[in-house]
Amino acid sequence: MFYRDERLALFIDGANLHATGKALGFDIDYKLLRQEFLRRGRLIRAYYYTALLDGDEYSPIRPLVDWLQYNGFAMRTKPAREFTDAQGRRKIKGNMDVELTVDALDLADRIDHAVLFSGDGDFRALAEALQRRGVRVSVVSSIRSTPPMIADELRRQADNFIELEELREVIGRAPRQNGAAAASEE
Repeated sequence: MFYRDERLALFIDGANLHATGKALGFDIDYKLLRQEFLRRGRLIRAYYYTALLDGDEYSPIRPLVDWLQYNGFAMRTKPAREFTDAQGRRKIKGNMDVELTVDALDLADRIDHAVLFSGDGDFRALAEALQRRGVRVSVVSSIRSTPPMIADELRRQADNFIELEELREVIGRAPRQNGAAAASEE
């Protein structure tokens, strides 16, 4: 539940939201997402968190990052670390949980409602800390995907759970053929 006069902030775990949308079979149109939450309350800030590979001549997420920066999103990025696991597979590590948590707690006294786009159970403690400060917490993820993309402990802690599948008609679009996450071109 949202109230028109409440101050909102969006905290988007980019990798988690992308994976959830992909599991449900659609991409997120970030222009529509921002418009939807502008309608739901007074949007104070919309943060987007992602790690970027340094040294790559082209990163498939770079166009999205650039678009978001020019269209009202506060970007939080850091270099991802690349490594090879014990089986010789290339892995990329770029966790943004600490940055998201710090921003949410910094903004807590200036918002009424935090909307977390992630199903990561590590954010349960953040949701609880925000609630202790009087901030309502909504979590956007999915229990309809296989497997469910939200940790049960985070869903239980949140004041409100929003099923991403139910937002498909409002913020979704067909997946791009190249698999890159991108925003609308308008």
